[in-house]
Amino acid sequence: MKFNTKVIHGNQQHDPATGAVMTPIYQTSTYVQKSPGVHKGYEYSRGENPTRTALENAFAAIENAKYGLAFGSGLAATDAVMRMFNPNDHIIAGDDLYGGSYRMFTRLFAKYGLTFTFVDMNNPANVTKAITKNTKMIWLETPTNPLLKVTDIKAITTIAKEHNLIAAVDNTFATSYLQNPLDLGADIVMHSATKYIGGHSDLVMGALMINDDELHEQLKFIQFAAGAIAGPMDSFLALRGIKTMAVRLQRHCENGKAIADFLDKHDKIETVYYPGLESHPNHHIAKKQMKDFGGMLSFRLKDKSKKAALTFLENTKVFTLAESLGGVESLVNHPVTMTHASIPEPERNKLGITDSLIRLSIGIEDIEDLIADLEQALAL
Repeated sequence: MKFNTKVIHGNQQHDPATGAVMTPIYQTSTYVQKSPGVHKGYEYSRGENPTRTALENAFAAIENAKYGLAFGSGLAATDAVMRMFNPNDHIIAGDDLYGGSYRMFTRLFAKYGLTFTFVDMNNPANVTKAITKNTKMIWLETPTNPLLKVTDIKAITTIAKEHNLIAAVDNTFATSYLQNPLDLGADIVMHSATKYIGGHSDLVMGALMINDDELHEQLKFIQFAAGAIAGPMDSFLALRGIKTMAVRLQRHCENGKAIADFLDKHDKIETVYYPGLESHPNHHIAKKQMKDFGGMLSFRLKDKSKKAALTFLENTKVFTLAESLGGVESLVNHPVTMTHASIPEPERNKLGITDSLIRLSIGIEDIEDLIADLEQALAL
């Protein structure tokens, strides 16, 4: 079954109770039992809920996985993965990653004895060098947030298998439409389903997709025991979002490429970070492992002052200045003061996350309106 069909029908069935084409919102916390412990598969909605079950089945389908799990947020899904480990376990992560992930690793789990090494995964040899006797997992984003670095998933998962490590991939920017890390050897795929899976900026949710039975059992237990689940209403919204993923992502990609080309030629722009540009250092890897190049890009102004960045950020009219990404509307973001403010300034500067860096989430509006908006804001 092809992706465009899987988002509509993958692992789905009409509601068995009513025949409803769309899965109903089972807004209930508990279920009747005929006798203590005798029930029809559902006991309590922290454990399972029919709307969430339908969503988790859809998650598995779009990522070519055996299992899907839905959580209350992307960070809740990441938290569940980290809870598999013990004090003194070591995790290798990319040096350019979502600020919330960095904050969780360094300020929450480090406190409980997990250790982390952050490396530039543009060179897989850096990952091999960082492996110690206590290393348990490699955590990577690709493309990364906010510098759109592209990591060779196959190369990293090969290293993980050679050293008996778990390989987990944050696939939020690329989405299941553009790449499938499980097919490239990953053990766990994580999505902030808030973003492209939901697609309408109206829910907060996380997803894990897994093939391995044992990993699924561990993560399913953590989901149940820790309780950071997705509720039935949000599950319904995410199911609705999945139905339109293919058509939305097609437009996100078209608009993203057009805007990257426009900015790449603009005399006020120093650098554009977009894997679809041939000038991108890992364009060849993106071309190999991705179906297209997505709707996320960042760029750096030639004027390095914060004032220049703020002038641009405060004067877009179609692009909305806001956190998050992946919705149908175009958003503009200043990583230094918004999504990556939790990363210490010396670390940000080392990576190049500075005042002149601006991140765009390209929506599905008319491309002429989007380019005109950027043009007028850059002219100020």
